[in-house]
Formats: sequence, structure tokens, C-alpha cells
Amino acid sequence: MLIATWNVNSIRTRINQVEEFIDEVQPDLICLQETKVEDKLFPKTTFEDKGYYVNIYGQKAYNGVALISRSPLEDVRKGMKGELEEDNDSNYFDQQKRVISGLIDGIRVINLYVPNGAALNSEKYNYKLKWLAFLRKYIQSQLKREEPLCLLGDFNIALQAKDIYKKDRFDNGIMASKSEREALESVLDESNLEDVFRIFEQNSGHWSWWDYRSGSWQRDEGWRIDHIYLSTELIANSRSCMIHKKTRANLQPSDHAPVLVDISWPPLELEDPYFLE
Repeated sequence: MLIATWNVNSIRTRINQVEEFIDEVQPDLICLQETKVEDKLFPKTTFEDKGYYVNIYGQKAYNGVALISRSPLEDVRKGMKGELEEDNDSNYFDQQKRVISGLIDGIRVINLYVPNGAALNSEKYNYKLKWLAFLRKYIQSQLKREEPLCLLGDFNIALQAKDIYKKDRFDNGIMASKSEREALESVLDESNLEDVFRIFEQNSGHWSWWDYRSGSWQRDEGWRIDHIYLSTELIANSRSCMIHKKTRANLQPSDHAPVLVDISWPPLELEDPYFLE
């Protein structure tokens, strides 16, 4: 199973590039962030004409997430309220459309667009930390169903110094502050999720986001902030994980590149008579 995550920074602006990516890669599921469009204006037919099923959770001009799959998803849940229906804080956080999940072949895929936070001294930074704390509560509820879990998206956080081109930026600004990292690590530790990219690649120099400003792409000064975290059984069946860097070289690109994971799923049943011959 091939799963991709991509912050497209406006689906309508980038629709041709997303089409080209799908035609080339043929993912079973592509998870989009920052679609920046109301549901009624999302270009669904573009994907449906290719045989894909579309689940969206968006808003005008900002945020927005989508799940686009080869086969119909089961139990699609939109927003924090999709998991925490009776929690009043869900309504507050769901004013911004940042979370959608669904089941594909028994795997719960949760697609996130984590708030950026703007600056350490801003109210948006405080909101980001509150949002991450509520995400922990969201994941705790999800874990009760004991589904294989894939948590992915644009996390707007670099967890390690090697995830940033300039190591002195680590712990000294937004997207790498200690509080942000600890908030995300708390979610991951409690749910036993692992960063599948780091299973296959331990070195620095691999980025998924390059700021539009100051020639970051031309100098390859990027950050790795788009992540795929997997539960134990999915890690055991993972075959590869890579950043599709060349999409960032497109004309009028998103500032993010897609990240893909290939999982051998459903796992082979060894008791199948075919394998016992």
C-alpha cells in the first residue's frame, strides 16, 4: 500500500501538479493539507474521473484537509469532533479545519495540518500548544479501538536538529522550540508511534519544506516538518519511505514536497495453504 502526504498550499492553484503526481506515483491514498477551499468548491471531479474517492474537510482561503483514495474509505471522521463528539473543546478547535481520518484496509489514517504558530511571543504560538495538547486527547480516544495507526501530515515541527538545514535554528525559534517538540513527543510516546522516514534514513540533508522567501530552495536550505508516524505493526511491514523532492522544482510549486510510505499491507497470512505447499 502506497500512502502519500502533501501540503499543497491551495488545491485549486496546484491541481495540475497534484494530477501529475498521482499519474506518476499511483498512490493508494493521498492525504492533502492546506487545501484552502470550501468543500463545495473542491475540485472533486478531477480525482473521481481518475477512479479515486474524495473525502474533504475544508474552509474558505485557509487550512483544509482531504483524503483521496483508490477504494472507498470506511468510518471517515472529520475534525476533532469526529473522535471527541461530546467534548466541548472540539467545537473551539474545529473552527479551523485541520483534521480528517478514515479507515483503509483496516488502517486508521489520521491526516493533520498542525498550526504553524507564527512566532514564540504570539497568541498563535499559545494556540498551537493548546491544539497539540488536545491532539493528545484525540489520539488517546482513538487508541481505544486498537486499530493499526498512521498519523501523518504537515506537523510544522522539526523534532531533531538534523531536521533543519541550520542547526543553530534548533530550539531558537518557531517550529523547533522545546515546548513544541515536547508537546508532539508526548503524543508519539504515549501512542508508541515511530517516524517511519528515520527507519530508512538516519542522515541530515533531507527536507520536505523550503521557505518561499530568501532563495531557500535554490540553496537547499530546508526543514523536514512533514512526517509519517506508524504503529508497531505498520513499521514492521514498511518497505520504504521517501520525500518526492522534485515536485518542489515545479513552476509555481507548493513550498512543501510530498512524502510517501510503502507498506506491505494487508500482511501475508502465513497459515494460508498457498504458503505451506
